[in-house]
Amino acid sequence: MPTIDPAAVRALTDRCRRDVDDGILPSCQVAVAIAGDVVAFEAFGTASTDTRYTVYSAVKPFVASTMWQLITEGQVDLDARVGEYVPEFASNGKDVVTVEQVMLHTGGFPQAPLRDPQWDTSAGRREAFARWFLNWEPGSTYEYHATSAHWVLAEIIISVTGRDHRDEVADRVTTPLGLPRVLGLDRDAQDGIAEVDVWGEPCSADELEAALGIREIDRGEVTDEALIGFNRPDVRAVGVPGGGGIMRASDLARFYQGLLHNPGGLWDPAVLSDATGRVRNNLPERTTKIPANRTLGLVVAGTDGLGAFRGMGRSASPATFGHNGAGGQVAFADPATGLSLAYCTNGLDANVIRQWKRCFAVASLGAACAVE
Repeated sequence: MPTIDPAAVRALTDRCRRDVDDGILPSCQVAVAIAGDVVAFEAFGTASTDTRYTVYSAVKPFVASTMWQLITEGQVDLDARVGEYVPEFASNGKDVVTVEQVMLHTGGFPQAPLRDPQWDTSAGRREAFARWFLNWEPGSTYEYHATSAHWVLAEIIISVTGRDHRDEVADRVTTPLGLPRVLGLDRDAQDGIAEVDVWGEPCSADELEAALGIREIDRGEVTDEALIGFNRPDVRAVGVPGGGGIMRASDLARFYQGLLHNPGGLWDPAVLSDATGRVRNNLPERTTKIPANRTLGLVVAGTDGLGAFRGMGRSASPATFGHNGAGGQVAFADPATGLSLAYCTNGLDANVIRQWKRCFAVASLGAACAVE
């Protein structure tokens, strides 16, 4: 049975500490878990192990895992059209979009950001949906939805349960797993959250071209301004389902232990197996051309040698699943070893090449912490 290699953990924590000591990042946390327990958890810089971070898209699987329960209960049908649950969504040709397509980021409406004050209420969100239009035929193209798809999932959750999506995620997922509330924090529950800021200088167009063959990156709605906006108490309270999760690295690592071990049968085993292992979307991403390898809410490392580009580093098994977040957040679980890893930082590294290299290194070193 795999165990943790202390020397490998030290190599991981030394790498995490280095960028903070060098002044590249203000702080970070890293957590390693196995057999249901967090076995290593350290914080560096201005953070302690009590500090919470905005994990951005690393929260998406929390919302997806709520949907898995609703699918099991028969309240949501993957093949059903979204408009059956949220009638306002069915405008402008979107009446053909299915729930599955939304969960796979193939719904055809990726450029549909939603901002305050519309996102404050269900009525405001639905009014926004009614104005969204299709960029292409649903199911034909994969383009990652930074936030729009999960706002749709939130409204489906609200429609079928009659309850707030933030409460459903808490009651169905985080509370049963022994985790704190991570989505939609009241203003009086926002102490100890690391403020996000941009650090360092951006890489040049020549450096981008040398590394990636492109001279600029279209970040869409995921701009530094938008990411820093999650420092606002009202944004933290609204519970943006595609990016507003707030937690410690240990909470994130424990969530993935939950997906590995399914304590108390929280999810139907067949649905959980499908969601953590069955690739339903392998279309190429429009910019990078890397196949998606997406399940119903997660990314799988895969057997094509591109797992590192999907955020799992070079040491994880092909079955590894996870979902990273903007700004360099890393989160995954490896079924081959039973290990889960989470890394969080509040430093938005302006040098995206350096950020990608950091994520690659942290993921690789983290996955190597488990040994036979």
